[in-house]
Amino acid sequence: MSIFIDQSTRLLVQGVTGRDGSFHTRQMIGYGTKVVAGVTPGKGGELFEGVVPVYDTVADAVRETQPNAAVIYVPAAAAVSAIFEAADAGLGLIVCITEGIPVLDMTRVTPFLHERGARLIGPNCPGLISPGKCKIGIIPGNICKPGRIGVVSRSGTLTYEIIHQLSGHDFGQSTCVGIGGDPIVGTSFIQCLSAFQADAETDAVVLIGEIGGTDEQQAAEFVQRAMTKPVVGFIAGQTAPPGRRMGHAGAIVSGAEGTAAEKMAALERAGVGVMQRPADVVPLLKERL
Repeated sequence: MSIFIDQSTRLLVQGVTGRDGSFHTRQMIGYGTKVVAGVTPGKGGELFEGVVPVYDTVADAVRETQPNAAVIYVPAAAAVSAIFEAADAGLGLIVCITEGIPVLDMTRVTPFLHERGARLIGPNCPGLISPGKCKIGIIPGNICKPGRIGVVSRSGTLTYEIIHQLSGHDFGQSTCVGIGGDPIVGTSFIQCLSAFQADAETDAVVLIGEIGGTDEQQAAEFVQRAMTKPVVGFIAGQTAPPGRRMGHAGAIVSGAEGTAAEKMAALERAGVGVMQRPADVVPLLKERL
């Protein structure tokens, strides 16, 4: 099994003919993802790579090709409208890769999605992959390996490093989810942990957090209360100078709660195996499995 996506996922790509959209759509198709439609206003009627039909609107694409998921590769100024359009067309899973979306705009997205029962992954995220089944977003498929370890992360490239460590030691992954590093994201650590807990083919979970906010502390409480599967974690930003604002919009430290030390302490109190460096992931998993 996997969470959120599998072989039956039928994907629509918003921004399919743009620079990033076209590059990553080729990668997703090459991986085996069922890309059934693309959307670029003004280019309806074209075929991407001679295979994928392009539509002017998401509604047209949904009516003609019956996708059940969308991925968004459009500039920040248009990304929220793209999320609204996908949710309004009835798509249950929306993955937004776009970074730089204003927080105020995201405050409008959350209730809109809730009303329509849609799940958003992101924004400002690498997407997700269920190795051997489906890839949505920009996670490199060649570093992933099918298996029974779930991965959930606020980071982007650090996710790739952890996956590389896992695959290199024959710890394949059930699903890897990059939830995004912005202050407001569509899917939380807790929602992913809950899904992994319910997934019969996930044996353990790797959680990758960052400084800023309290999401990791809330995840630690959930692990202690509701998880029976082993969880190991890493917090990025352990050497960040006090008061320094880091790259991710969500990496804003207010008082002690957002520091790496507080997050690591909260995870340890919850029984989570905490890494000092990404290379520790395999030894910690071996201890707990």
